[in-house]
Amino acid sequence: MTEIKIKRIAVESSMVNAVGYDQKSKTLYLEFTNTGYVYQYLEVGQDIFEELLNADSLGSYIRNNIFEEYAGKKVKRRNFRW
Repeated sequence: MTEIKIKRIAVESSMVNAVGYDQKSKTLYLEFTNTGYVYQYLEVGQDIFEELLNADSLGSYIRNNIFEEYAGKKVKRRNFRW
């Protein structure tokens, strides 16, 4: 199985600890504070990722723009590394 390696960007948010983005596959990665689990969201444009990073409230942006538009899938840790 191919390992996924993404640059981890630590963020200040009560919802997520870190975010990451793979430009080639247009995949957004979110590490949630309450569980530590990483979820991936497919077909997320670079513009959406940049808006997320610049949002006043990451939690609000995620709830209103990511959860509403993209289906998340839990990433298996054995295949993923920050």
